Amino acid sequence: MTAISGIGVSEELTQAFSTAVETKNTRFIIIVIRNESLVPVVSVDVAGSLEDDLGQLGAHLDDKDPCYILTRLDDPASEWLAIAYVPEIASVRDKMLYASTRNSLTKSLGSTVFTDSLFATSKADVTPEAYAAHKRHLAAPKPLSAREQEIADIKAAEREAGVVYEGSRARQNHLGQGKVGYQWSSEAEDAVRRLGNSEGNHLVVLQIDISTETVVLNADSNVEANTLSTLIPTSEPSFSLFAWSNTYSTTGRDIVFIYSCPSSSLIKYRMVYSSGALVIFRESKALLDSTSNFSLAPRKLETSDPSELSETYLKQELGFSGGPGNNSNDSGTKAAFMRPRGPTRRRG
Repeated sequence: MTAISGIGVSEELTQAFSTAVETKNTRFIIIVIRNESLVPVVSVDVAGSLEDDLGQLGAHLDDKDPCYILTRLDDPASEWLAIAYVPEIASVRDKMLYASTRNSLTKSLGSTVFTDSLFATSKADVTPEAYAAHKRHLAAPKPLSAREQEIADIKAAEREAGVVYEGSRARQNHLGQGKVGYQWSSEAEDAVRRLGNSEGNHLVVLQIDISTETVVLNADSNVEANTLSTLIPTSEPSFSLFAWSNTYSTTGRDIVFIYSCPSSSLIKYRMVYSSGALVIFRESKALLDSTSNFSLAPRKLETSDPSELSETYLKQELGFSGGPGNNSNDSGTKAAFMRPRGPTRRRG
């Protein structure tokens, strides 16, 4: 195989490396570029551990001339470390030549046996201490991107809050276990039940007391659609049930479930509320089922900015059209697809 630089592996090097791999008694093979070919110039036998032998390697290297050093590892002995030794004071031509040939050397000899690589610019870079620092660097946690760090913070918050994600199995459990660890205060339960029996526009805001894992009542008040944002917390997550008397749906009064999670909320709170949203929705529905005057809206709403809640927002999110009693979601027909007309031909 020929390198990008045009430098190829000599038959002598191929044979020397093949013998070293088979016999397992060679520690270092030092290689240089000579006559447009990669050739071995020094072979050093295994004398002690890799760290011990590295302590003697400097004696075989020149302060100015670059080379490659194929180094047998101790554990396992079948794997090799490829060292590119290119001193800072080497000529520019040599630096470019050795850099462009580096990858092709290991590929030509069989890249699968080379499990590590090292770039050295001085003899100090191939000492036992330098190699130990290299291994520590490889074992150190990789720097995280901003997104990866955010995910790590969320997982830490989950562990602190005792939230365990169990995939689809957890979702199935939620359906059958009701509150899944959350208790409800009597005020919160009564407010939701009254919502189903009341008339007009009314809002019930629920929150989770994380210290006691209890659903508590935050607000219970008459309110218009355009003033919803005045009662929903702006710095903490919450769950709201808004009984909305309107002329847009077929029922005339819908109870809308709203999960609000402001972007400024603490990560711990965001994770607790996110994991409990479905559970609390189903428990709220169970409480409403015990009443007689309620109809759930077509869909649940989520927002990170409570100030955007308004009558227009509700109409758009719930799919209600502008006409009284006309819900676009209930329409059983769709407009036929109209093929766009092609450009008209110009007459000459």
